[in-house]
Amino acid sequence: MAKKVHRFIWQFVIGFGFLSGLWTAIGISPENLLINALGSAVTAQYSDPALRTFFLLLPMIILIVSVIGAYINGRIPGLISVLLAYVAGLVILSRLVAGIILLCAAVAVAFYSVRFRKR
Repeated sequence: MAKKVHRFIWQFVIGFGFLSGLWTAIGISPENLLINALGSAVTAQYSDPALRTFFLLLPMIILIVSVIGAYINGRIPGLISVLLAYVAGLVILSRLVAGIILLCAAVAVAFYSVRFRKR
């Protein structure tokens, strides 16, 4: 059980929530930069419109899969913890104490959501 809690906190709360909010606050998106670079390189070699459409839809597909994964692992409290972590990432640059408090609250809710959820 501890392994599942640890994985959920690192993968979804810190990785998906907090870092996404931090990158949004900074103003860049490494995922989109990487997908655009890869898409440009691939479509330069193969100019298939279906391939171009795939690379346009890939960020949305990744987002949907991540939200579904967070829901499967933590249900509604897990989604709330990811949202709290996202807000913590957004405000950490301007209000450090508020960001840390929100991140701690997100980790606490994530711990609760995975540890005590109904199976």
